[in-house]
Amino acid sequence: MEFLTMSTQVQELRGRLLTFMSEHVYPNEQRFYLEAERNGPWVVNTVTEELKPIARAARLWNLFLPDPEYGAGLNNLDYAPLCEIMGRSLLAPEVFNCSAPDTGNMETLHRYGSEAQKKHWLVPLLRGEIRSSFAMTEPEVASSDATNIATTIKREGDDYVINGRKWYTTGATDPRCQILIVMGKTNPNAANRHEQQSMILVPKATSGVKVVRALPVLGYYAVPDRAAEVWLDDVRVPVENILLGEGRGFEIAQGRLGPGRIHHCMRLIGLAERVLERMCRRTTLRVSFGRALADQTVTLERIAEARIEIEQARLLTLKAAWMMDHVGNKQARQEIAMIKVAAPLMAQKIIDWAIQAFGGGGTNDDHFLGAAFATARLLRLADGPDEVHRNQIGRLELKRYEGTDPAKTGGTAAVLSRSEALYVGANNRWPAVGSGAVSPGDST
Repeated sequence: MEFLTMSTQVQELRGRLLTFMSEHVYPNEQRFYLEAERNGPWVVNTVTEELKPIARAARLWNLFLPDPEYGAGLNNLDYAPLCEIMGRSLLAPEVFNCSAPDTGNMETLHRYGSEAQKKHWLVPLLRGEIRSSFAMTEPEVASSDATNIATTIKREGDDYVINGRKWYTTGATDPRCQILIVMGKTNPNAANRHEQQSMILVPKATSGVKVVRALPVLGYYAVPDRAAEVWLDDVRVPVENILLGEGRGFEIAQGRLGPGRIHHCMRLIGLAERVLERMCRRTTLRVSFGRALADQTVTLERIAEARIEIEQARLLTLKAAWMMDHVGNKQARQEIAMIKVAAPLMAQKIIDWAIQAFGGGGTNDDHFLGAAFATARLLRLADGPDEVHRNQIGRLELKRYEGTDPAKTGGTAAVLSRSEALYVGANNRWPAVGSGAVSPGDST
């Protein structure tokens, strides 16, 4: 159970994070939601920008990045309890420069970018001077299957010309966004369907990049996501903007999405913990028909189930993090897929119960439950829908038993009824048809 232990460094960072949250984040949440509502997705919220220098001065900055040159040097397991704390508030991750899509984009640049690309884009992102977008999803195709991507990236001399339509491009409406990582096809006719795609760096200011509109997430703009529709119309960028090389886009996507998926799950556990605490406090104060809600059996059952599901999700997430650190993302892909299904479902269910307990007020952001629900529901689609992850889990489970001896595990599918087993054991043969003896399939 190595994944249950915390290093001294993580314990110290955890304590400082908890203090920062109580002193700076929680007291500013109402202001954050009001600014987000009034400003919309096109304006920077001042509360976030005010808190960032304080977080950086407290050395609570870029905790997600394992490279000690740029981040805290933490692995996935170390980062898990810290990311959980940040997930308790939708304001917090950006304050610590640990929010999507920037974390995934920074990891992509760090792992796959050239030195020139890192200097130009990674360094200012790490400093929090700019923000970024990730453009993969498209409106006309099921983009969870990357081979469906229709955006074209065609080489013309020393440039690539990009054409396509993207949506749910996170962060594109943010005025601080200066760079997009775009996924498209450089070789749509490649025999290997997973070598058709490439990723390329597109400065937002490039001619032909059009942020058409902001897209709401269940009616919410800016929180939980600054999602946008983006058109790329004959966008021309130099060939050196390609990441890793032509045909490497699917490979990069797999490398990018593993850590991103587990970060989402870590944050959802923190969000669910916060919601459960608020539900417990609320139901002790709220009286209906002469009894506190906390005294009613349905409430007690929901509280108990919430605690069970949070603990299950946390343990599964910690195991996945440990496996990613010790055997790599590929070997941990089933565990990553499992938490990507389990964590959002768990959080969505608990938030829904909390909304019931809070009544009408639970549907808005006075108690932050509306945006919390939108976040959990969104994450059942982001980085791959539940169905895709379940299919992968099922295929890996079937593969687990290929070439193994079922006699050693009791896994044979041929099961005899008790009467059949007795007959075969006594006579070592089946009776002749019509003999009147017990035959295969009889239950008598």
